[in-house]
Amino acid sequence: MDVEKVERKEVEVDDDGRVRTGTVWTATTHAITAVIGSGVLALPWSVAQMGWVLGPIALVGCAYITYYTAVLLSDCYRSPDPVHGKRNYTYMDVVRSCLGRREVVVCGITQYVILWGTMVGYTITTATSIMAVARTNCHHYRGHDAACASSGTMYMVLFGLAEIVLSQFPSLDKLTLISVVAAVMSCTYSIIGLLLSAVKLASNHGSHGTLLGVKIDAAAGVSASTKTWHSLQALGNIAFAYTYSMLLIEIQDTVKSPPSENVTMKKASLYGIGVTTIFYVSLGCIGYAAFGNGAPGNVLTGFDEPFWLVDVANVAVVIHLVGAYQVYAQPIFACYEKWLASRWPESAFVNREYAVHLPVVGGGRAARFTLCKLVVRTAFVAATTVVSLMLPFFNAVLGLLGAIAFWPLTVYFPVTMYIAQAKVARGSRKWVALQALNVGALVVSLLAAVGSVADMVQRLGHVTIFQTQL
Repeated sequence: MDVEKVERKEVEVDDDGRVRTGTVWTATTHAITAVIGSGVLALPWSVAQMGWVLGPIALVGCAYITYYTAVLLSDCYRSPDPVHGKRNYTYMDVVRSCLGRREVVVCGITQYVILWGTMVGYTITTATSIMAVARTNCHHYRGHDAACASSGTMYMVLFGLAEIVLSQFPSLDKLTLISVVAAVMSCTYSIIGLLLSAVKLASNHGSHGTLLGVKIDAAAGVSASTKTWHSLQALGNIAFAYTYSMLLIEIQDTVKSPPSENVTMKKASLYGIGVTTIFYVSLGCIGYAAFGNGAPGNVLTGFDEPFWLVDVANVAVVIHLVGAYQVYAQPIFACYEKWLASRWPESAFVNREYAVHLPVVGGGRAARFTLCKLVVRTAFVAATTVVSLMLPFFNAVLGLLGAIAFWPLTVYFPVTMYIAQAKVARGSRKWVALQALNVGALVVSLLAAVGSVADMVQRLGHVTIFQTQL
């Protein structure tokens, strides 16, 4: 009797009992998906504010800083040793391990402010994209000289209502499909924006733009102060486009070993940020060359034809942001709901769960919720929508978000944690270089924040609250 030998491939379990299957290529894909977002649409405008000299330098400079600090942060996934130390599963876990509880509070406040601010930005961007679809179709069917003005107020309200419904999902792990679709959509509209810009550039038979960008011209409404604020705001837009550090540790936690996780993640960051930088520089510079100093704040709003392709890109933006909004909202929900449950453990309003059967879905499935979740999540999304209606400034909001995120999360915490874990000697050449990077990034963030806030204040004097125009 022959004995059949069956080889079984054993599942490798990591030191914490979990199974990880991620590779450098999956991590690279996650990195690209994490970086590319709606901020890419503002890059041609950002380059236009700074011109051919400073624009490309800012794009490449922010990319290098993001990559360098990502390398430092990768070594902090395990602590105190980057290869054999204890794992940290989130960005805040790393801060807690390396810097202590006080810094965790600062980090947490910063993260949640940025998450909420991004929700505001996404609401504004969605309304802008829907208005662009309406205007493009109007110009196609009624002629390019037709008056096709539309208000985004209704679109913001409808978007808010849709997010109220989606906010009732139990947690982030129930939104996997939405996240995948959002990632595909972000690549779709980014590539279409690049292709349309390239076609426009080719049809111009020459590139536009100047060395120093938008010129000061009182007749055109561009004063010296406006030029300054917009240039600083453009820095914030570019910094926002490279937002990555917040998600790096979570991506690294999916990677298997050997080789060690920090080695794999450094390669993934190099490949991911490298690909993203090539794409960003291409879109920013080609878009600027195509439109010149008149580049629109959202590059997709600068095209009317082919109307169907422009519509596809703008619809892709809307679909992406419908899902991405919840990716940013759910951590905020989880944070305050956990606090409420611990604060009032006996409260029926907070903890009693209700179930509503869904006959349409089948399988005896039911939607489960608490009154706290229903009321507070609805109120939170509604309040976010109201703030978006009051501040409908696409570029200024992105610039402010980039300013808030760039120094603390992209530079300060990674640099400070690396110094603490690697025990870099105070006063050494490496310590001085890292602190110089820290101070330089702080100055850039402050300037970008000042520029964005100043632009908002300036614009508030010329707009009607709750009336969003394209």
